[in-house]
Order: sequence, then C-alpha cells, then structure tokens
Amino acid sequence: MGDVLAGFHAAWEFESDSVLIRYERGIRTPKLFQALGERRIPLEAIEGVTLAPGKRGTVVLRVAPRPGADPLMEAAAGQLKESSDPYRLVLPAERETLAEYYADELRGLLTESGPAERHLVAAPETPRQFKAYDGKASFDGTSVSFRWFWTGASSAKWKAGDQRFPIGELSGVEWRSPEVFEGHLRLLRRDAGAPPAQADQDPAAVVFGLGYGPVHESLPFAAAVLAAVRTCEPVPAVAAAPRRDPADIADRIRHLGELHQAGLVTDEEFSVKKAELLAEL
Repeated sequence: MGDVLAGFHAAWEFESDSVLIRYERGIRTPKLFQALGERRIPLEAIEGVTLAPGKRGTVVLRVAPRPGADPLMEAAAGQLKESSDPYRLVLPAERETLAEYYADELRGLLTESGPAERHLVAAPETPRQFKAYDGKASFDGTSVSFRWFWTGASSAKWKAGDQRFPIGELSGVEWRSPEVFEGHLRLLRRDAGAPPAQADQDPAAVVFGLGYGPVHESLPFAAAVLAAVRTCEPVPAVAAAPRRDPADIADRIRHLGELHQAGLVTDEEFSVKKAELLAEL
C-alpha cells in the first residue's frame, strides 16, 4: 500500500505494517487530535475496519483497535465523544468508492483479534502536566506528582500535603471525563485499601470541572501514566525489620552503661548508641 487518504481533520497513510495517522491543526479540528499530532497504529493492534454513512454528505472510515492495544483508548474506557474518536476518518461522500477500496485492502492485511496482551500503540510522550480544579498534576515518566491549590483543594488534601507517586507503586489509572459529572483522574495504588468514595477527598486523585482538566490534556496524561504502569515492575515490598526483645535491648543498654562508666565509651558514643538501641524497640 503506502497511499494517503485525506479526510476532514486527518490524513491516513497506509503502510505495509501500520497506518500512520496525521491530524490537522486548525480551529475546527478537535483539540484532542491536535494534542496527539501523529500516531502510528500497527496492523497487529487493529481487529476490524468499517465504512458507514456519516452526517451531512459524508462517509466514515474507522479501524477498531483491539482491547488493551492502545493506552489512550484503554484510559478513555468508552467515554470519548464520537467526534473525538481518533480512529475515525470522515470523508466527503463522493470518496466512498476510494474509501471502500482502502478498507478492503486493509482488511486483507489483518491477522489479529481479541484482547492484546500488551500495549501495541505508543503512548503520548512525557513529561506531561495539566491543571485540575484542585491541583496541578505532573508526570515525568517515573512518578506522578500532585501539587494542591489552596483555592480548590479540600481540607483532607491539604492535611495530606502535596503528593508524589512512583510508577512502581501504582496498579492503574481511573479517568472520568471532565465532560461528565464528577470528572477526575485517580491513581490506583498497589496494596492500598479502598479509596475515598469522593475524588475531592482522595489525595491520590485530582478533580476536573470549571474548565480544568480538559480531555485533550488529562486523557493523554492518563494514557502516558497507564502505559508506564503496564511496563513497570512492581516495587518489591520492603520487609519490616523484626522488633527486638525489650529485655535484650535493656541488657545491651545496661552493658553499654557499664562500658561508659569504665571510660571505655565516650559520652557522645554512649548517647548515639543508646538512641540506636531504643529505636529498635
């Protein structure tokens, strides 16, 4: 293949092993498309192709990604509006025959279906950041940080303080679109108890609303974090040091005192070692 099919807001280049999607930049192009810029979709990440009539004299060519193949679509979890679906190419109706040709050609190259075992589409690049209603979220590729705003953060978040979450401590991301009620981004932590029901009370979540956390900023952020989580090994739990027997500690302190009285241990050494022994209780 190798041909280019241009539609409204995007152009698709068909290659032997992938579809390269280049999104336009313009005031009528959805902001999510502009934020994504360009995406390469490997054929192994696609499980189907459809061509259907669109609105107002258009046809819509769409490729269906396999579940779990694209971190962006996994994070979106079906919440994107149809007009913001990055896998749709809208064309004038007079180009339907050409679109059908490319759809048939593409179908003939597909060999995979069903859930993917790993992400096959590249995640949005890092670092990334955006402003939520109650704080600023930042991701540098290795950890996520939340810095609270005094004008929006709840008292629970202020008491908890600014937060930093290494990727190895996370198990996933929950994104709820800012275009619906109670939109938020919540980090799911490994080996943690149930989070607070309300995102505004959870130090592992930031809240959207009032123009904060728009889709084109918060969704690529969530996808980048999710992709990093999927490729990161969990941080091994550090076993807590066993508690020492208080009687043993008391004996050692008594022996240390005897050495101190005998002049074999200085005042400073005695104080430091005694503090270390007490810390083991």
